[in-house]
Amino acid sequence: MLFSSLTAACLLISFVQAQSSTSSYVEPSVPTGTPIPGDYSGALRPQVHYSPPKGFMNDPNGMFLDPDGVYHLYYQYNPTDIVAGNQHWGHATSRDLYTWENQPIAIYPGAEGEGIFSGSSVIDVNNTSGFFPNQTNGVVAIYTLNTAEEETQEIAYSKDNGYTFTKYANNPVISINSTQFRDPKVTWHPSTQRWIMVVAYAQEFVIGFYTSPNLKTWTHASNFSRYGLLGLQYECPNLVQIPMLSNISIENPLEQSNIASSDMFILQISINPGAPLGGSIAQYFPGTFNGTHFTPIDQAARIADFGKDNYAGQFFYGIPATSPQVSIAWASNWQYAQVVPTGSLEGWRSAMSLPRYNVLANTTRGDYTLVSLPYDLSPLYSSTSSLANSTSLANTSLLYDYSSTAPSGAITFNMTITSIPLANATGTANFTFMSSVTGESIRGGFYLGGDAPFFLDRGPIRGFDNPFFTDKFSTNNLINTDTQTFRLQVVIDRSILEVFLENGLRSATTIFFPDGMLDTVMISTRDLNPGVQVSAAVYGLKSTWTSLENSNGTVAGNTTMASQRVRRDTLGHISI
Repeated sequence: MLFSSLTAACLLISFVQAQSSTSSYVEPSVPTGTPIPGDYSGALRPQVHYSPPKGFMNDPNGMFLDPDGVYHLYYQYNPTDIVAGNQHWGHATSRDLYTWENQPIAIYPGAEGEGIFSGSSVIDVNNTSGFFPNQTNGVVAIYTLNTAEEETQEIAYSKDNGYTFTKYANNPVISINSTQFRDPKVTWHPSTQRWIMVVAYAQEFVIGFYTSPNLKTWTHASNFSRYGLLGLQYECPNLVQIPMLSNISIENPLEQSNIASSDMFILQISINPGAPLGGSIAQYFPGTFNGTHFTPIDQAARIADFGKDNYAGQFFYGIPATSPQVSIAWASNWQYAQVVPTGSLEGWRSAMSLPRYNVLANTTRGDYTLVSLPYDLSPLYSSTSSLANSTSLANTSLLYDYSSTAPSGAITFNMTITSIPLANATGTANFTFMSSVTGESIRGGFYLGGDAPFFLDRGPIRGFDNPFFTDKFSTNNLINTDTQTFRLQVVIDRSILEVFLENGLRSATTIFFPDGMLDTVMISTRDLNPGVQVSAAVYGLKSTWTSLENSNGTVAGNTTMASQRVRRDTLGHISI
């Protein structure tokens, strides 16, 4: 539609006025102040992983735990298409990290051609910013504003616990005249009483460290340059202090008595493209941080996930440094994220990984290994008892059809193998999820002998064909000589599979797109040494979306609070 210059000028003036008081946007097709509804019943739609109501989602952003015990997840979001672009900050909240309530979009671009790129949020308890004279729960978001000319770092503040934001009048807070400068992650450093930012000089392979007393004025402190895998660019850095496990070998390593406070940090850096398997991947570096400089313990690139679909993970702000740190990652890969079939079939693309507990552990083969385990799934169990189990699974199999007992299509199982001989171990342990209708399957397995490889294979799934959709992944998992035990936890959720080996010492995330829903699981072992014991238990997982559906089967989101927030008329003007 064409507008006269006078009409355009009037619209521009009204936009500028609105921009000073709220996070507004000039495109009328994007709703303001009301959540976007979504259909979560599709055959490929995960039921215990977060996915957007519609459109395209990528990196998690701005995650924090508020003083009321609510977890806030923001994310890179295109509400108008099923490919990346037109980037906003979508928003969802949860008290258990699984049952998410969609909120109105939190931060909008300020003009056509702008994008609100990745960033983080903090709670400004001491009002260092001056935005919150009468409260201790003010939230400040720090994000990259992307334009064709430059990427700059901006801030916006929220006086209502992170539901609506006002952009800072004197943005940007950092500008270096670069188009490759993004993804700020900010945290508070108690020892120096300063805010710390890590931000990527993406194509220079540099992570910059900045400090600030007030979130508005920033001073460059140091650089971390050219470590680990480089790929094409660095993205989405995270700096987090993280506790240590006293003993990774016990059955429940996250018991509070087994967690020790630590002065260790990890610096996590995502790269894209350039992963060993192609596309995007995350790596991390353990080390120490003195308030201005990060010093890694070595130059090794440690890979956080041996699958292909775990990228741009972020840690929640507000978790005590003495507790396991909680993270969520984007469960996809830039090589194919914009063409997976959920877009054309169901109108959405991309899910997040399971929320994960994270700690460090020293092992016989490596110091300061990042251990990741799923956040407690037991509240989602469909019944107090397992759907199927066996305590004598050595050299036999367990076959279970969960089509009627787990209507969500989401289940988890645990397997434990004990009394593995320290020399000349033999045999395999395998699992397969199958569709009784199409015969498709996704499978994994562990070889107890030799260098103890573990594999995943999504090749027999037929719903998506792409030359970059690598179908097989593997790692090595040497038998723990102290316990002579192997432990495996697997979670499958319609179109996403996550595995956790040896109490989370190794993990993998993989997405898949079957023509027919998977409904049967087989867990088996063969050729094991005499005396080896195997047990397994299968649990159904309840959908976290069905209880939120209205009479039309639509998840509307938080419309109660949305009705109290800003709305926009058809001309794009802000109204209350």
